Amino acid sequence: MKLLVLDTIHGGKDLARHLEEMGHSTDTLDVYRGCTGTTVEQVSGRDYDLLISPVHLDPLHPVLQRIRVPVISHHAAVRWILGNDIPDTFVEITGARGKTTTAHALCSILPGPGVLHTSNGTFEYPSRTLLWRKSITPASLIPAARHAMKTGGWLVAEVSLGFTGAGRMGILTSFEDYLCAAGRKNALAEKVRSGQGMPVLLVPPGEKVSVPSGTRAGSLVSVQGNSCNWHYGEYHGRFTNPLLALDGYRTPLMLAASAACLLGADPSGLAKFEAVPGRMSVTEHRGIRVIDNANSGVNVMTTVQAAAYARSLSGNSHLTLVIGQEYGAVCEGFSATEVARAIDEVRPSALVIVGEAFRTRDGACSVFTPGISDIPAEWAATLEQGREKALDIHRGGSIVLAVKTWR
Repeated sequence: MKLLVLDTIHGGKDLARHLEEMGHSTDTLDVYRGCTGTTVEQVSGRDYDLLISPVHLDPLHPVLQRIRVPVISHHAAVRWILGNDIPDTFVEITGARGKTTTAHALCSILPGPGVLHTSNGTFEYPSRTLLWRKSITPASLIPAARHAMKTGGWLVAEVSLGFTGAGRMGILTSFEDYLCAAGRKNALAEKVRSGQGMPVLLVPPGEKVSVPSGTRAGSLVSVQGNSCNWHYGEYHGRFTNPLLALDGYRTPLMLAASAACLLGADPSGLAKFEAVPGRMSVTEHRGIRVIDNANSGVNVMTTVQAAAYARSLSGNSHLTLVIGQEYGAVCEGFSATEVARAIDEVRPSALVIVGEAFRTRDGACSVFTPGISDIPAEWAATLEQGREKALDIHRGGSIVLAVKTWR
């Protein structure tokens, strides 16, 4: 078949290479930067049997309007490429928040060898050896699945903006929604739509989806304080973990426990699960407690939660907040309005604002409104620079890192 693969910077090149290995002829087009040497005009004059487009592309893009052939998503292309050559236990995880935490929690209790593929990196278990670092675009699932097959183990993988359908189980970690595809699509609707064909789709407690295979985590587990009770058929048990008291961990731990029940694993090991770096993890630098909640899912709510957690640990209302967006290539941005709102709700003693989007020409911070202009502030280009500045200007209590970034 003659195929046109759109978006080379989010996995399109990899998809094209794998499809060519299957015997197909492919053209690729960089729809965002136009750097591949192929133009819209050139591909519009060619004949194709199939067009492969990412979910997040504007549906009114000229190529989609001009080339009248069947279109499938990058997610569907991955399922096509993998075929039946997949691990027996293959779990896909998507959602606006909680993907990485849920994935790490589940992998911590799955027996035997396996592969964990997340935005933090791709790791081989049980040694937790780093294999490589890639994005969580659908195409990056292919090498992870093939490595898992080679080791004879399981695969737990984060996927952005939906499920490929190749997995045996899907986990939707959050019902938070946002617009994508130039504001013409709802991300949650795309995720739910892609989960229609999953053999099992696990969703957060208290939520329902119109998917035949949908299973609510709340039907298998329940949480009270630091304790989680689980039950599945004749099996039941209980584990305690102080992380269950945190909103950012409660749902991921419930989802991981529920998935373990469905996969025949023992959830009790989650009692030993520790915070993931960048997800409310606590460390000390220069004798100062630092709560690291800098990750790709940072928003107002998680920032407020991190600050409350920091104050509860230190017993001190003072804290220095490092907040902003380190890189522009984050699907859900952290706007100046949201940053200002988070600052206003947290009311830190001192601030470090991170990211070029929040700096004026004279080097000052650009998010200030009358309600927060009295807070001493510094500016930094990166998360690491922001952390160091926060350590330098620390005024007591803790430091909270709440920067939207890929880790």
